[in-house]
Amino acid sequence: MIAAAQEPKATPATEVHEHIVVDGAMLTPTRETSGTAWIPTATPMYGVHRPWRGWDVWVNGAVFVQALYEPRDRHRTGGFGTRQAGSLNWGMLMARRTLGAGRVGLRTMLSAEPWTVPGCGSLNFLATGEVCDGDTVHDRQQPHDLVMELAVDYERSLRGQWRWQVYAGLAGEPALGPPAYPHRASAMSNPIGPITHHWLDATHVTFGLVTLGAHNQRWKAEVSAFNGREPDERRTNLDLGTFDSVAGRLAFLPTDRLALQVSAGRLREATTDFPFPSQPPVTRATASAMYHVPLGPTGLWATTLAVGATHAREAVSGGILDATSVGAFLESSLTVTDRHTVFGRAEIGRMPAHHLHAHEYSLSLFPLGKVQLGYVRHLPRARGLVPGVGASVSLSILSPELAPRYFGRVAPGFALFFSIRPAKHAM
Repeated sequence: MIAAAQEPKATPATEVHEHIVVDGAMLTPTRETSGTAWIPTATPMYGVHRPWRGWDVWVNGAVFVQALYEPRDRHRTGGFGTRQAGSLNWGMLMARRTLGAGRVGLRTMLSAEPWTVPGCGSLNFLATGEVCDGDTVHDRQQPHDLVMELAVDYERSLRGQWRWQVYAGLAGEPALGPPAYPHRASAMSNPIGPITHHWLDATHVTFGLVTLGAHNQRWKAEVSAFNGREPDERRTNLDLGTFDSVAGRLAFLPTDRLALQVSAGRLREATTDFPFPSQPPVTRATASAMYHVPLGPTGLWATTLAVGATHAREAVSGGILDATSVGAFLESSLTVTDRHTVFGRAEIGRMPAHHLHAHEYSLSLFPLGKVQLGYVRHLPRARGLVPGVGASVSLSILSPELAPRYFGRVAPGFALFFSIRPAKHAM
């Protein structure tokens, strides 16, 4: 049975649209986000969301235009700091409809960052990445590929309240880690990605995957087979490869406000192939908790706590590094009356020295930390879009061994940005 959901009364900052309902449940539940990951059910939906010829269509996205100042590695470039302007952005289209006794969905997510992010990535002190210009990326947040998702999903009843789901695509996110940072409400207003990204949600753009899962309203178990290699520096192509990696995830929503997950995976050649052409598999495990508290009709307090560990046996200059590196973060965002957002993030980790090009300590792991605090003033909505002006400041804390490379153990960073995102709408 298909019907239109009853429309609640709109507020000035809220778009209200009909939603296609099948057997009492929406085709696009609020608990669903990137890939097949879950977030708390008490999460607002953003974007344009309308029925169209039997399809439930959802369009979402975000654009940041930013000016950054970060410390620089004096061993590589000299000087005390560097500045950069650019734009981080993405757009997503999802459409679902009934098909026989189940539902089918089409999904795509695109980014213009190959053209709007200069050089090897946007400045992000202590972040690491893949390969660029014949070397590995460090102190940069690498650009996203043009195609971030190109996938289909199908779901139908299994038994009682249980349903089974299959998700497959040329690009997408396997069942490993918490939802990717562009899709977390606790990070939505923050243009700076976490430096712990490669311990938690670095597989959010994987070229080739299949995920099979089963769930009810509270529990979800799933397993993925996928191409575990990270994207190369050509950001406009599909880096397809064999399904040589596996992952599994268990998610639990004990209440509408809380989402928990644990996951683990074995990734083949997940680390970069420079300067060594072949790396052994790595093992990654993650756990996270997301808690969302609605504040009146337009406010939200969203918090995420996550920890990830990666064990790798890597060939480095000077020998073999056989070690487990760890990253963890606590991030939160508080939006009041849909006009003011305060956000923050605190991160700690133990990072291999060669990831930051400290090759003289290539057999070591360094303790690192970073804290960030920011604010966004959201401007009046126009044509369903909410512009905003914001700023953030960060402090990075380095180990004593790295301090000479960055002019001290505490390094500041600054960001000014303009953002545009779709308005949220009532369910």
